[in-house]
Amino acid sequence: MTPIRSLAFVVNADKTGAVELARVLVASARAKGVKFKQTTRFPIPQGYLKGCDACCVIGGDGTLLGVVREAALHDVPIIGVNRGTLGFLTTYSPEQARLEFDQILAGSFRLDHRTMLECSVPGGPPSLALNDVLIKDELTTRLVHLEVFADGELVTDYLCDGLIFSTATGSTAYNLSAGGPIIHPAANVIAMTPICPHTLTNRSIIFKDTVKLRVHNRTVGTRVLVGIDGHTELTAATDEAITIVLAKQRLPLAQRKDYSHFAVVRTKLKWSGGAAERMV
Repeated sequence: MTPIRSLAFVVNADKTGAVELARVLVASARAKGVKFKQTTRFPIPQGYLKGCDACCVIGGDGTLLGVVREAALHDVPIIGVNRGTLGFLTTYSPEQARLEFDQILAGSFRLDHRTMLECSVPGGPPSLALNDVLIKDELTTRLVHLEVFADGELVTDYLCDGLIFSTATGSTAYNLSAGGPIIHPAANVIAMTPICPHTLTNRSIIFKDTVKLRVHNRTVGTRVLVGIDGHTELTAATDEAITIVLAKQRLPLAQRKDYSHFAVVRTKLKWSGGAAERMV
């Protein structure tokens, strides 16, 4: 990769050690003559990343998710430094960031271009999601009635607590907690996982990359909430349709050159993996 000459920092000041780590990384950028700006505002201002070569997010995965729309729209790579808990997206540890930041600024990283979802509700502009789109009752935890079509063909109707539509990247988030599959991030697919369905044979479905999904809210007299990566919240009234497709935009996500998705999964999900590693 080419060296970074203009860098935006997004720092979650609520995360322990994030502000202190930011000072260290900002000092490295200043010493290398890199132009930089820094914010602790969340969500970040519209257009904040325009013209930047990269964005360094210091926080947890939730912090990074709040930056992805701007990063994808302006094609700005995100360097995620974990000061949260799991860190599936913010894959640089604080120690790695301190030791390797000069190399990162010199362009020593690889880019993964992650698929995203585009979700539309009647009367509103499309929204982008890196992890998932969640459809559930707007105000309570009561059951919702949702009817799903794929490319105009009825899939089925669900009586459930909600539906999760996930990218491969988001498969290890809410989708996994609801019993959905783990999907390699290079797979260009959409996973649909029902939450506590009343029909026990309702299971996750994997859709191809070109599918156009329509979800009709058939819950009488109730609006449903449409959550985008746990941040943006839209609504759809009874009989309104929610449209979900794979977005044209992709998120450029910076990774270490030796990044291994399965190593991250083994570590974060506490799989053993030791025997397999010894056999290689």
